[in-house]
Amino acid sequence: MFRRYRIPLCCWRGNADDSELGPAQARVADSPDAEKEAEARRFGCAEIESLTGKFATAAVVGEGGCSTVYLARLPDSSLAALKLHRPSERLHRAYRQELDVLLRLRHPHIVRLLGYCDDREEEGVLVFEYAPNGSLHEKLHGGGEVLPWARRMAIAYQVAQALDYLHEGCDPQVVHGDVKAANVLLDRRLEAKVCDFGSARVGFSAAVAPPRSARAMVVGSPGYVDPHYLRSGMVSKKSDVYSFGVLLLELLTGAEAFDAERERRLTAELGPVLRDPEGRAAEVVDARMSGVYDAGEAKAAAAVAAVCVRDNPTLRPSMAEVVGMLRASSSASIATVESKKLR
Repeated sequence: MFRRYRIPLCCWRGNADDSELGPAQARVADSPDAEKEAEARRFGCAEIESLTGKFATAAVVGEGGCSTVYLARLPDSSLAALKLHRPSERLHRAYRQELDVLLRLRHPHIVRLLGYCDDREEEGVLVFEYAPNGSLHEKLHGGGEVLPWARRMAIAYQVAQALDYLHEGCDPQVVHGDVKAANVLLDRRLEAKVCDFGSARVGFSAAVAPPRSARAMVVGSPGYVDPHYLRSGMVSKKSDVYSFGVLLLELLTGAEAFDAERERRLTAELGPVLRDPEGRAAEVVDARMSGVYDAGEAKAAAAVAAVCVRDNPTLRPSMAEVVGMLRASSSASIATVESKKLR
């Protein structure tokens, strides 16, 4: 069995209230041509241990209640993030679910799985590409350099494209189930990579209720969870749409989706803005940008977010519609970021 080391939670950056290590700390997926790469490789136990120096404590980059993430060096000397799941029957089922989803995904804005190891019973390893710029949550709330407006809108557009692919471009379709800033990684060019498919549901074309035994476990994160799901237990693609709307508000305002100290959701805080997004968007734009943003795009982003977080799921747009709205309203910012990528 793999050897493990317990590292205090203070040793990894990210949300301390996450019950499981989020991919925000895994720092995965840094490939501009991920969809063109070879399929994930199956590693043996000895190989996995060698990639991390036999799971050396110095290689730990994150730890949560259910997994530990190590910085690994592949045989070609490139870096990777290796996620080791805790050994238990229940967690191994979650690992198998995440692996099964990841193996079928190919999209430039979804993390790419490099490999895996499932040799040990009730234990599993996932190997991802390394993403040096951490998570969107860290970029927005970590106190570092302020993320500029054009980059924020480009990230929103990229995440929307990834979710549209999951909802309509996969067979069977996939509901992510835990869309949040901590589950959007940023590669070396600050391109968005959606990650963490441990809560994903596969094959939902509309809305279905989870098994009764699973209803006691709420899927999602505070501030992002669809209120309709909380009331009904019904999971659907529109649940992801709601969470994306919260993420868009986060990009617009720079505020966290959930204020733990006040136990206040961002959507509740922005109630007046959501009722009049075009008229009041300027009041809530992240002040750290010092007024350097496109006012028209900000109004449009607020309007898109407002329709995404509507209480009635049937009134929310599809992610394909969201992609179209963002493409039309934020074309200038998206083009600015794309032009920098070509230099």
